[in-house]
Amino acid sequence: MITRKRKGVEINSSSMADIAFLLLIFFLVTTTIVNDKGVMLLLPPKKTDDIIIAPIHERNLFKIQVNSVDQLLVNGELTDNLKTVREHIQTFVLNYGKDKSSSESPKKAIVSIKNNRGTTYDKYIEVLNTVQGAYYDIYAKNVNITNESYRSLDLSKPEEKLLATKAKKGIPMNISIAEPSN
Repeated sequence: MITRKRKGVEINSSSMADIAFLLLIFFLVTTTIVNDKGVMLLLPPKKTDDIIIAPIHERNLFKIQVNSVDQLLVNGELTDNLKTVREHIQTFVLNYGKDKSSSESPKKAIVSIKNNRGTTYDKYIEVLNTVQGAYYDIYAKNVNITNESYRSLDLSKPEEKLLATKAKKGIPMNISIAEPSN
């Protein structure tokens, strides 16, 4: 009689690495990564000697200053009501040279924001949103829609892109963010 040696029971683990790799790929592909949205600002170009800075007339400059305790100084007057600031910006930009103390035209109107290094980020963003909101109000009025409707235009659709272009015609969003002071 021939005796055979019995082999011990083994678990085939040769495909375990493949399964682990496939699971890893599956989770990488199916996992969604949240993209944080920050403040979308275009930074100025680096300083070079060949850039000529055009002079800005004082009447074309709408100045907003925020101090270290989040108080607003708008064109030399202390205020805390951002709604009236928004209305003043619209009046300033759409002056078309009528009032000698306001901008000559929407193309030349510049809204300048200057903050202190102690200004809170919340206040800074609130002021920046107010200024941008004033421009969005102007754009929306140009095409007879609400601000919310204007902001929700889908620029991938040709007819809505044309509407947005028509709304902005001749009125650039000129916002100057000055370097913070101490």
